[in-house]
Amino acid sequence: MNKNNKFKKILKILGPGLITGAADDDPSGIATYSQTGAQFGYGQLWTALFMLPFQTAVQEACARIGAVNGKGLVAVIKEHYSKKIVYAVCLLVLIANTINIGADLGAMAAATQLVIPIDFTILCLAFTVLILVLEIFTSYKVYANILKWLALALISYPLTIFLVQQPWSTILRSTFVPHFEFSFAFLFIITGVLGTTISPYMFFWQASEEVEEEKERRIKRINGMPALTTKFIRNIRIDTFIGMLFSEIVTWSIIVVAATVLHQNGITNIETSAQAASALEPLVKSFPNAGYLAKILFSIGVVGLGLLSVPVLSGSASYAISEALEWKEGFSLKLKKAHGFYGVIVIATLVGLMINFIGIDPVKALVFTAVINGVVAVPLLFLIAKIAQDEKIMGQHKSGLLSRSLVWTTMFGMGLAAIAMLVTFAR
Repeated sequence: MNKNNKFKKILKILGPGLITGAADDDPSGIATYSQTGAQFGYGQLWTALFMLPFQTAVQEACARIGAVNGKGLVAVIKEHYSKKIVYAVCLLVLIANTINIGADLGAMAAATQLVIPIDFTILCLAFTVLILVLEIFTSYKVYANILKWLALALISYPLTIFLVQQPWSTILRSTFVPHFEFSFAFLFIITGVLGTTISPYMFFWQASEEVEEEKERRIKRINGMPALTTKFIRNIRIDTFIGMLFSEIVTWSIIVVAATVLHQNGITNIETSAQAASALEPLVKSFPNAGYLAKILFSIGVVGLGLLSVPVLSGSASYAISEALEWKEGFSLKLKKAHGFYGVIVIATLVGLMINFIGIDPVKALVFTAVINGVVAVPLLFLIAKIAQDEKIMGQHKSGLLSRSLVWTTMFGMGLAAIAMLVTFAR
């Protein structure tokens, strides 16, 4: 097989894992990682490397749960646990995702204002309408392809790294040697980094999208369960690993760029989109109007990732609610066949939109959203770990020793970070 055919084969495998990984670096992620680099320099750079195996293990477990059962995560939880747990899970996801949607829409509008002088309200409304039209009126196959290509918006950060003189010895040491500070500021940001890296919406989205993929590929079912081959499960793992690797490379790049360009020049607190955009100025320094071009690049990145992540956020919330209430769900269905599913998407997006008009700063809202996700993820990880290792639910595809160890460690690690943050806040 020649290289061209191998590349095409890999592209064909890529799907929910790649989209989930790209959506992980949403506007909330860009803001959080930029603030991390600006505030602590290279001090939290190690999180990008150390989180990769844990993030991959969690997402692989979610994807496997969805694929093996032919159902989304909430549907599986509902089948094997009490309704109280299901409704609590749905409420947590709906609240966290709606806040995240609002923060992302606000960030998209604020980023666009850097290059186009249009009223903030008009931009928020325009992005909301565009996203809802794409979600509701495009087919799953077309929509999934649009989301794949939007992932390219993240390339600007890795490119910037090689256009700036970097202290590579410091960067490499900070990448491989963890640095820790027991202070509220440090723990607040690191909880945000964990929360925007391992986010609840990613769990539900990837599990449900694996079910969509099975429908698209018309996987046969035996006694109501998908008949999965070893190759299919292997492809899920490849897709998930590539998606998470892509996500963490971008995460690492954003922190490095912010640390080098902002922190080393005395900018330690990002309060506006313009400040965040200035991190990309080295990418266009050879041009006479570098600052303006940097803002254009930043705007493209935030808007592109916003268009990718807001549908993931509203879609994952809708999958959760629809599965809990046993509504017909999925982007493979037309509006007239899934009123409830699309209704939740519309309501969550509109409520998120309204959050932007209560006086919250978009950049700060993005970082706070990441912290909320970091706290909400802990009880969900407990359920994912329990389900993925249960032979009665997963059969021959239950989690092995490595997967179990990584997912449980992720849960305890994120739990400890959240507790430590609260303890330092109370002191």
